[in-house]
Amino acid sequence: MNTACTPRVQPDGREVRRRVDRRQQEECRVTRFDGDFAEFYATRFESARRTAYALCVDWVDAEEIAQHAFVRMYAGWHRVRRENADAYLRTVLTRVFLDGKRRGRKREQVVADLPERPFHQDTTSNDERQPLLDALRRVPPRQRAVLVLRFVQDLSVEQTATALGCSMGTVKSQSARGLHSLREAYRRADAEPQTATTPECA
Repeated sequence: MNTACTPRVQPDGREVRRRVDRRQQEECRVTRFDGDFAEFYATRFESARRTAYALCVDWVDAEEIAQHAFVRMYAGWHRVRRENADAYLRTVLTRVFLDGKRRGRKREQVVADLPERPFHQDTTSNDERQPLLDALRRVPPRQRAVLVLRFVQDLSVEQTATALGCSMGTVKSQSARGLHSLREAYRRADAEPQTATTPECA
């Protein structure tokens, strides 16, 4: 048996140059990829957080839903066409919300290489919107998602169906049921006794 070692063939100068060029091209692609996503994240996070809040009616959960959505988007960013990025973000946001409701999971800390953002609770117009938000909280999650996409995000039936991954017929039926649930929530809220506060005597 021949135990002689096969001499290792060293690449010539042209092959080395080709390898270096390929590595540099790959580094440029990664840099463009990261920069592109970072810009999208910076310009879309706040609107994503507000959409998430309309879905879950809780600012802490909204922050986490938005973070989870961008983590998922980053993983598939190379497949996202830039003109469809906003629609894709809506889809991911809605599915993160519904996944969390189906699993009933508790809040999880998102660990990802996303830029740090100071958490803040939006209190603008809360007094005006509070009755609507309280009513939305009582609407089943799937119906609530349809209502938010159709009437808060102002999407068409077709766009809503795409975001939810369902048929347009399902969107129409869920929308009708959601509006009924919303009306019932308002009715129950009106029927509930309001707690009056009596000022303390001096």
